[in-house]
Amino acid sequence: MDLFDQNLKEQEKRNAPLAERIRPSKLEDIVGQEQLLARGKPLYEAIIKDIIPSMILYGPPGSGKTTIARVIANSSSSNFVSINAVIDGIPKIKEVIEEARNNLKLYSKRTILFIDEIHRFNKNQQDALLPFLESGLIILIGATTENPFVEINKALISRLMLFKLNQIKNEDIEGIVDRALNDKVNGYGKYSIIFDDKLKLIKFLIHISNGDLRKTLNALEQLVSITKISEDGSIHLAYDNAQMLIKEKSLPYDKGGSEHYDVISAFIKSVRGSDVNATLHYLARMIEGGEDPMFIARRLIILASEDIGLADSNALVIANSGAQSLLLIGMPEGRIILGHVAVYLAKAPKSNSAYLGINAAISDIKNVEIGFVPEHLCNYNDGYIYPHNFEDNDFIIEQQYLPNKIKDKKYYIKKKFDK
Repeated sequence: MDLFDQNLKEQEKRNAPLAERIRPSKLEDIVGQEQLLARGKPLYEAIIKDIIPSMILYGPPGSGKTTIARVIANSSSSNFVSINAVIDGIPKIKEVIEEARNNLKLYSKRTILFIDEIHRFNKNQQDALLPFLESGLIILIGATTENPFVEINKALISRLMLFKLNQIKNEDIEGIVDRALNDKVNGYGKYSIIFDDKLKLIKFLIHISNGDLRKTLNALEQLVSITKISEDGSIHLAYDNAQMLIKEKSLPYDKGGSEHYDVISAFIKSVRGSDVNATLHYLARMIEGGEDPMFIARRLIILASEDIGLADSNALVIANSGAQSLLLIGMPEGRIILGHVAVYLAKAPKSNSAYLGINAAISDIKNVEIGFVPEHLCNYNDGYIYPHNFEDNDFIIEQQYLPNKIKDKKYYIKKKFDK
């Protein structure tokens, strides 16, 4: 590296966002992931011993995935290469592989390839990594906010260790923000910063960032940048200014990612469990997160038959009517329709007898020898007894309807609230 490269690197560091400037460079400085990085834990020991396995780091935004990768880069004797799946593709992978071969051949040095947002790679791009993992040419570290079991190919998953990162606790974020305020080299320690209520302000920044460390630090940096320096050289960070700066709370909701599946799952289970308050909470999260309202409406229609069923058949009518009304009026007023339907379904009695019955019948069709339709039920057969001739018996006529091989099978089992 020549003087110009060194100068460029120093300039980039000085101009980098606050979150980047104070990013931990040592293992002991990482907070909030003790389940992985406490002494004696597998990932901690792997980093300390520099025996790095191929792995996926997954967890919410701002939880430290890239930070852990950077710490590995700083502590490992292997060559470390970082790419981003959003902007890099197979040509870049081929370039890295060629460099890895040369390093191994000439210097007996292995290569760690870090791929940020690895879930953005399509199947072909993910498959392109397999032979180099199997040969040991590269050690792969992938980072993703998504559920790897959903977004990463099974063939690739089977060759990787999975480490789940937790959302960083608010008290840990408070400590990091305080460190940024006092760091004289990379933070704001060289400034005289005054607060009306320091803890209240920090807690507010954490709240509107939804516990995302990176967004919290970005919010602090934005607040400092728009605050006028007083004549005495101090910077007065006011709670009112923070409220003006931040318009809406950040929501961790990706319509195509794991948060989408987690929230819709929690929504359905809350309706099924008749918890009206949780139902409205998860419905609001989906609406504010930009979820397709017709997706929600379709799920409610399915739920009306699957989980409420014969306990209140009107639920299906209401769910279907809600979907039609939503198409007619659209959003944002459609939220009222969705709330109406969701609350009705949550309060309704529950029965899945029809759902279980059709599943059991289909299972027999696929897996059991079911035999033939009884002759008296076949078309143009004189042996059939017409139930409408016996209305006094509520149309329940003693004749065989199921095939002989399964004539005693019971698919429908009445539940408590069935009508």
